[in-house]
Amino acid sequence: MTDRKAQLAANLAQVEERITSACAAAGREREEVTLIVVTKTYPASDVRMLHELGVRHVAENRDQDAAPKATACADLSLTWHFVGQLQTNKVRSVMSYADVVQSVDRIKLVTALSGAAVRAERELGCLIQVALDAESGERGERGGAAPDGIEELAAAVDAAEGLRLDGLMTVAPLAGPFAGRQRAAFDRLMEIATRLRTGHPAATMVSAGMSADLEDAVAAGATHVRVGTAVLGVRPGLG
Repeated sequence: MTDRKAQLAANLAQVEERITSACAAAGREREEVTLIVVTKTYPASDVRMLHELGVRHVAENRDQDAAPKATACADLSLTWHFVGQLQTNKVRSVMSYADVVQSVDRIKLVTALSGAAVRAERELGCLIQVALDAESGERGERGGAAPDGIEELAAAVDAAEGLRLDGLMTVAPLAGPFAGRQRAAFDRLMEIATRLRTGHPAATMVSAGMSADLEDAVAAGATHVRVGTAVLGVRPGLG
């Protein structure tokens, strides 16, 4: 085993232990939480090693990085999640590799994704990104739709050909009343998700929590956690 693969294996084991412990503390089964490894800024060789170590869900946030990486790993059995803010001019490219887009936040994007899915003759999973800071008017720069706009977006995704409404996603906000209160933020997301499921019972996916706050997300009820740094290390240029 190479030094890099050994490092990844050790990091994955630590993250797995954290998720398992968080599930136990919340009275949940470990199988209820899916780990998505965020591989942004890291090479395709790392994705290959992660696959060898059992990872099956990976995420990217920039199409220009993700597209060539996904092509290089096209022979692997991976589910690719796109988690970044998505411009409509990138939709066709993202459709070529993404299985799930977690950052649906406006009707125009729903329309573009639907058109691309129909042309590609495939179905794309969609999560609506919730901007929890929007309720206070202190919206940050992480994208997302305000909670009061979720139902309209959900209805649009549900009605769009080629799209499947899978659930909701959020990033713990840096502004507003939930800043620094990750558990409260994720509890609020779960309230919105519960309400969404009354009209859209198949939208059961809740993507929340990252390296620093995955325990809070698991405690709140998240079904998917997005972990990058804790698995791959501190990104170049970020510390």
